[in-house]
This record gives sequence, C-alpha cells and structure tokens, in this order.
Amino acid sequence: MSKKLTSRAEDYSKWYNELVVKADLAENSAVRGCMVIKPYGYAIWEKMQAELDKMFKETGHQNAYFPLFVPKSLFEAEEKNAEGFAKECAIVTHYRLQNDPDKPGKLRVDPEAKLEEELIVRPTSEAIIWNTFRGWVQSYRDLPLLINQWANVVRWEMRTRLFLRTAEFLWQEGHTAHATKEEAISEAELMNNVYATFVEKFMAIPVVQGLKTESERFAGADETYCIEALMQDGKALQAGTSHFLGQNFAKAFDVKFANKEGKQDYVWATSWGVSTRLMGALIMTHSDDFGLVLPPSLAPNQVVIVPIYKSEEDLNAITEVADSILSDLRAKNITVKFDNRTTHRPGAKFAQHELQGVPLRIAIGARDLANGTVELARRDTLTKEVVPLDSLNEKIETLLKDIQESLFKKASDFRNEHTTEVDTFDAFKTVLETKTGFISAHWDGTNETEDKIKELTKATIRCIPLDGKEEEGVCVYSGKPSKRRVLFAKAY
Repeated sequence: MSKKLTSRAEDYSKWYNELVVKADLAENSAVRGCMVIKPYGYAIWEKMQAELDKMFKETGHQNAYFPLFVPKSLFEAEEKNAEGFAKECAIVTHYRLQNDPDKPGKLRVDPEAKLEEELIVRPTSEAIIWNTFRGWVQSYRDLPLLINQWANVVRWEMRTRLFLRTAEFLWQEGHTAHATKEEAISEAELMNNVYATFVEKFMAIPVVQGLKTESERFAGADETYCIEALMQDGKALQAGTSHFLGQNFAKAFDVKFANKEGKQDYVWATSWGVSTRLMGALIMTHSDDFGLVLPPSLAPNQVVIVPIYKSEEDLNAITEVADSILSDLRAKNITVKFDNRTTHRPGAKFAQHELQGVPLRIAIGARDLANGTVELARRDTLTKEVVPLDSLNEKIETLLKDIQESLFKKASDFRNEHTTEVDTFDAFKTVLETKTGFISAHWDGTNETEDKIKELTKATIRCIPLDGKEEEGVCVYSGKPSKRRVLFAKAY
C-alpha cells in the first residue's frame, strides 16, 4: 500500500484533481474547459445512466433527442431563461471556412458564409423542445407528455474543474407537459424523489431534499426542487434539480391544448436534470488518500482476482480456480475481472485496483490453492481476511451489501456531524471558519439578506428543506422575524 496522492487534509482541491487523473477517470482536453472522459470513468457514468434510465422509464418517461443548436430567436422567446444563460452561451455565426490568402496553410471564416440567424449551442434545451412540443400537443388526449433526453450541453464556464464544472458536459434533461398545475407540481416532486432515491441507494450519498430560494431558482422556473449533498471538505454540492416551470414556456412558445370542456388553455411544464457532476460527488464523498472508494452498485468491477505465481504451472492451476469463481459470481450478476496481465507484478496490480476503488480484491497464490482458501481485501476499510473457497461466493455477496450500506452510513454520520444549528451571526461565521458543513439558521426571506450573507461569508442558501418544520425565530443576520430554518453552506 503506497500513498500516491496529495493528502485530502493537506490540499483537498489538489487531491481531487490528482485522483481524477491518476485513477484514469478523465483528463483535460485540447479544448479549453472541456474534458476527455476515459474508459474507466465512462464505465461508471454508464452504470449511473443505466440505473437512472430504468427509473425514468418505470415512471412513464420516454427518451428522445433534440438538436444541439437553438436558433437565437427561439432562445430569446422565454426572457428569464435567455437572460439566465446569456453569459454562458457559445454562438455559431458562420458555416464555412476558407483558405486565408494572407497566411498560406491557414484557414479563416468565410465572410460570405454568415448565418441568416445565429445559432446558440444549447446550454439547456427548453427552447428547442418547447418549440417542438407546440406541434405535438393539440388536445388533453396528448397529455401528459413525458420526455427525457440524454445529451451534451455547453456552458462557457471561465473556471473549470474535471466533472464538477466544464464547458461541455453530459447529462440527461427531462421535459414534461401537463394538463393541470397540480399534475406538473406532482411530476417535479416525483422526479426530485427519483433523484434522491438514486443518489442514496446507488451512490450511497445521503441528500437533503428542498426548494431553492427565488434567487437560486432555474431561470424561467416558478419553483426549483433540489437535492443537496455534503462533501468531505464540508462544502455542499447540488446533486440534482427538478423545476416546476408553470406556464412560462407554454406561453412563450404558444403551446395550447383543448381541455375536456373544449376550451383552449396553456399546458403546465416541468424540466429536471442531473449531469456528470454526479461523478464528482461520488469521488468526493467516499474516496480517501489511497484513491477511489466506489460503492458496489456503481463499480465497473465489483470484484477483481489477482493471481500470485512463480511458474506457468502455478498460473494454470490458479486460472482454473479463478475461472470457476468468475463463472459463479457472474451467475449472481456480480461483475468480476481476472487480472492475469503478465506485464504487471501483483503489487502493481494491487495498487492500481486500490487507486481505482474496486470494492473487493481476491488474491490467489500456490499456498492458497493448497489450503483451499483465498485472501479477500475490502477497499473501503483496507482490511483483509482469509476465506475458504467453498464459502467465498456467499461471503462476497454479504460483503458487497455491507460495503454499500457502510459507505452510506459513514457519509450520513459525517453529514449529521457537520450539520449545525446556529442562532447568531457570530456563531454562523465561527462554524464556517472552523467546522464547515451545513448550517441550519433562520432567514427573513428577503433577497437582500441572502445576498449580504453571501457577500460577507461566501455561504449561500442551499435549500429550504422539504422536511423542515415551521419554527418561530429571528433571522440570523437581520434579526427580523422568521418562520423556519434554511440550510446554508459554502458550495461547489
């Protein structure tokens, strides 16, 4: 076991960046602010995608795909949405290059090839989708319309970090249309619950479900639901959002339907999404100074088998046992890899699989064969034990379940220990400077107070918890009356 990473305690940001690169998850590309997701990182994203896609389809949603480009006039149709994303937009103005007569071998934009209308590279797809929905909805019989797309989007971020904030990222975005306000609100709440279930069950990350304040809402939404998670450095991360859009987009794009009484009305809308930012959450919630720690539910390989041998004869005997283990585990839908590479010594293999967070590692040597045992190592606790071959399958099933539950409990305990109630602004600042984490405090409900607290402390209101109770108090900053606590934190 060897430390290859900067310590989290020493420099959390550097630790994170080193881990993403050294664990072969992603790397920076030649395009400013964009990343290359490498096969191992993409394998984790594919498992996330598969589980989420299954959950979406189980709740009645269908996948579709819409264009990458949005005509500027459509993008401007919903004013709040356009204003909210304007500073992050990439714009296509021309459609052709030509040889530069002044610089042989170089190209320039052909001035004759200017687009009649500029195209926005989608930062989000509400505009193009709602323009499309106008042709899909005429009657209440066409509703609800429950659509999801898996796509990439571009937001021209100035400060980027792998997975957490990049100029281009992968995500899914759901867009739905409903006959009534109540149906649309229920949909927004349902999908926020789906996200919370996925993040807690599969990612082993506890979340707080809540509502965003008016200033933190999605541009164009009447209400934004969210799930907030807490990372090991005490900063919050918004893990997913679900928006009740009211009739704002329906009115902007004239999407009407004939109701059961034959009267024309605007539809009610939602949109919701999670992105490859979840990869960042997964890394930062569980991993340690030795590398990734992956929950079994999302690990590309839940088990890896490493042979330890001196001769070809030993390897052949070990391979025969390993093949039997592979067959048995795969029959139980456990993903397992036999690392029989001859280019790496066992120690190097151990280090790699530890760095990449494989939940369980089996080592088999000649002595193990003679004893009918294997050495089984847990990645989360870095502990080892000798296990008889005849009870290995059951042991692995039990341990994978235990690792998943233990990771969730550990993260939950950390979140609970780093959630602090305060009643004064001095206490608020002290917690931020010394303990970090979520701060539960009264807020007077005004944008002015929210902005001032952010200016003074860099802490923002992460959410108004849905499970919060009404509680008379006074605002932690202004001293004005307050009826409930909200959660503050510094955040990614």
